[in-house]
Amino acid sequence: MRSPIGVCAVIATAMLAGGAPAAEHVSSDSNPFGEAPTTSWPTFNGDYSGERYSTLTQIGPANVNQLAQKWDYKIAGVGAQRGAPVPLIKCTPLMVDGKLYITIPDHVWALDARSGNPLWHYDWVDHGGHLVGQRGVGIWKTTVYFLTPDNWLVALDAKNGMELWRKNYADARKQYFSTSAPLIVKNHVIVGVGGDAMDMPGFLDSFDPVTGDLQWTWWATPRKGDPALKTWPNEAASDHGGGMTWMPGTYDPELNLLYWPTGNTNPVFAGQGRPGANLWTESIVALDVDNGELKWYFQVSPHDTHDFDNTTAPILFDRVVDGKPRKLLSQAARNGFFVTLDRVTGKYLVVKPYVPLDYSSGLSPQGEPIPIPDKDPTVGGSINIVNASNWPAPAYNPKTGLVYVNSVEGKAIYYLTDDSAQPSGYGGTGDGIGRSQRLLKAIDPLTGNAVWQHSYPNLNNAPSTVGPSILTTASNLLITGDDQKNAIIYSADKGQVLWHHELDANESGGVITYLLDGKQYIVFGAGDTLYAWSLPQ
Repeated sequence: MRSPIGVCAVIATAMLAGGAPAAEHVSSDSNPFGEAPTTSWPTFNGDYSGERYSTLTQIGPANVNQLAQKWDYKIAGVGAQRGAPVPLIKCTPLMVDGKLYITIPDHVWALDARSGNPLWHYDWVDHGGHLVGQRGVGIWKTTVYFLTPDNWLVALDAKNGMELWRKNYADARKQYFSTSAPLIVKNHVIVGVGGDAMDMPGFLDSFDPVTGDLQWTWWATPRKGDPALKTWPNEAASDHGGGMTWMPGTYDPELNLLYWPTGNTNPVFAGQGRPGANLWTESIVALDVDNGELKWYFQVSPHDTHDFDNTTAPILFDRVVDGKPRKLLSQAARNGFFVTLDRVTGKYLVVKPYVPLDYSSGLSPQGEPIPIPDKDPTVGGSINIVNASNWPAPAYNPKTGLVYVNSVEGKAIYYLTDDSAQPSGYGGTGDGIGRSQRLLKAIDPLTGNAVWQHSYPNLNNAPSTVGPSILTTASNLLITGDDQKNAIIYSADKGQVLWHHELDANESGGVITYLLDGKQYIVFGAGDTLYAWSLPQ
């Protein structure tokens, strides 16, 4: 069970900085499903669908070579708490009413979206959280919501950054920590948690946006009396089974369903102490947003033993299949499988590898991959794939009908370091071997086949996280970056490189675009700097 920090004194301050006057009104709600953002980017994926698609066409293939940098904002003099270096900007910036909101762990800034000048800065002093990254804020009416590394939900006045209230929702002493951006749906502020191999259960919490009162909790592993407990050897194993809810989910307002990806099973590499599928780790779950009730699930990696955190965003879109309109969901999972599901029922249409792999013997009747036990980590080492994708968000373009994902093809050797009957922690390690290849892939979600792919230069060997999140537009642009400090724009239909620019660091967060004063901007973070690009006037 979780317990609040309570007696620990946490000090937070909000500071005003020079800049343009702040707007009095901020936002009501995120754009409705299916309506791509234009004059704002109000939530992590732009809208609830997770498509990361913009209908803006001012910047297109005919003039993209004229793009010019309009301003940049460099983070300086912060982020060195407990001796840590200045973290990367891993957030997706939000833009509402001429204001940009960006984060790193323990910090939030509001910037003038026209000039990049700071309007206010909020500084949190954390007590024990891990500073691995911060994905951004959530916005509801005139309030900005921020998650701290040590698991506090903080509500800020969007006009000046002053703190309104705070709620502690997980105990950092139990090694929970938070990196996500809150998702605001109706009157719910929905937050997830992270935690690496500390044998704690993942969960989602929903809070009232005005009072901060807890509305509901959904646990990522089953509680006593739940039939899903049979997928674990016992209740104790489930209580320590992982399934962290690292990244923001997506939402269909017509179905009133929240779709969330869950993380790896614990112990991570040592699966001998937890026989069974280990629900609901490594899954996509559909929850009633008003009460957290589970409606359906699809487990992408049953009984995971390779740290295949299923954190990639589930993308929601509508297509005609066999002459009938269907509500669909697609995910390019970290385990190398691409899945397309009916998002009403959770039934699968497509489950297909999008990278070369050989650790599955086929699919269950439900379409879930069947792992080969011989591929589990061993004391002497067992070879399997590296992470095929990671937390940076993919995108979907309704005009091309393609899903885009930055991926890695390669191998790793996995060792079992705890072969006891009741292992704990990681219980093993995984290390890349040989050369891996980075690839941007455009995948047909109705077949799982790659329509085109672009190979990135392999100069330093591939990391497990490759490239920033992806953005596509109605003008046939796909915007992302590589690991050689290049921002790159491709044609979305064929993958042709239309424009690139070398930066001072690799892109590290989400790319957004918006129309402000009649001008389209493209904004993204790279290293410790936020960049804004547009066409010359």
